[in-house]
Amino acid sequence: MRWKCGCSYDGTDYFGWQIQKNGQLTVQEAIENALAELFKERVTITGSGRTDAGVHALEQVFHFDYDWNHGSEKLIRAMRSLLPETIQPLYANLVSCDFHARFSALSKRYEYRLYLGEASPVDTRYCWSVQDTIDINAMNEALPYLIGQHDFAGFAVNRGVKYESTVRTLSQAEIIKDGAVLQIRFQANGFMYKMVRSLVGTLVNIGMGRARPSSVGAILESGSRTPFVLVAPAKGLFLVKPFY
Repeated sequence: MRWKCGCSYDGTDYFGWQIQKNGQLTVQEAIENALAELFKERVTITGSGRTDAGVHALEQVFHFDYDWNHGSEKLIRAMRSLLPETIQPLYANLVSCDFHARFSALSKRYEYRLYLGEASPVDTRYCWSVQDTIDINAMNEALPYLIGQHDFAGFAVNRGVKYESTVRTLSQAEIIKDGAVLQIRFQANGFMYKMVRSLVGTLVNIGMGRARPSSVGAILESGSRTPFVLVAPAKGLFLVKPFY
């Protein structure tokens, strides 16, 4: 039996999604530990992709294989009772064995939350507070450069792994103002290491007047990082959901 599951999590206290060799606690490890307690044996789960340390998820998708014959509702209740409060199972559905949480995904959507001013102690874990004046119109002017298929090498961080291709297709790039919060949303067929946070950091530099909106086009064309490509803090980033 192959199970497709969804979960949300507060990534503040985790060293990302994927299990680490250094023993730091990750979301994947916490879920696998809960399943091991439930099934009395280790089961490996596969996520739709990695999220970095401190990044959150509204809906992360993962799959695993196990012959659980008690229905999805009991599986969800059992997982909920065994997981910490910072990880919330959303659903569990039986799927065909050719489903793969990562490779079956057609696109993913991320949202970054930027607070204009000083966020409250309740909110500060989930947004980047920027107290300088931000020109939102300038940030919006930069967005059309990102839409479509481009080589995003200039917005990726090298983690020692060579990508087969740094070309991605971005189908959504928008900024929504909700009070003092800017919600910056991106959807693409794939994202590279720290790509979303690099896009956000660049937009913030543009909003502060440190770079022109056209700088985005120049970075895409050159394929090289510049000092204006700032990596935004992890705490403001949310994986909204993968699409299948």
